[in-house]
Amino acid sequence: MKKEDKQQFTLRITQANPTELVVILYEMLLCYLEDAKKALQPGESGALREPDGFPEAVRNARSCLNELLRSLDLRYEPAPALQRLYMFCIRRLARGEQRRDAGFFDDVKRVIVPLSEAYRSIAGQNGAGPVMNNSQAVYAGLTYGRNTLTENLADQGLNRGILA
Repeated sequence: MKKEDKQQFTLRITQANPTELVVILYEMLLCYLEDAKKALQPGESGALREPDGFPEAVRNARSCLNELLRSLDLRYEPAPALQRLYMFCIRRLARGEQRRDAGFFDDVKRVIVPLSEAYRSIAGQNGAGPVMNNSQAVYAGLTYGRNTLTENLADQGLNRGILA
């Protein structure tokens, strides 16, 4: 995942409600799966393009899945079904890591993409405000450059994001 992607995800997390956080986790998981697949592609010399990037991408994808799994409240439906799907994805991810086979990552993607679309469709219906209180406000607008969009952070003091 590129630095710009991480910054964008961080910004979105600070402004997200609980349902949007799930969508963001799904998107991060899909990005890490793509990173793992790219790392497995052979370069010009025939060796792996990014040998160090593969274990890191798989580890990050697993972390996303584990967070999704931990966030389930099994007292309510459809949490038990989601738990089974996430466990399936964790097993496929482990098998893909072990065999260095991107096909297993495609199996995970086939499960996660529909879930992501479903959560994205209901995220707007969640009337809860952002999960993070006291986070830094971000204002975006056009600058003097032609069609250039910049982000300005408003100073909220020394305790931003720490104290409620």
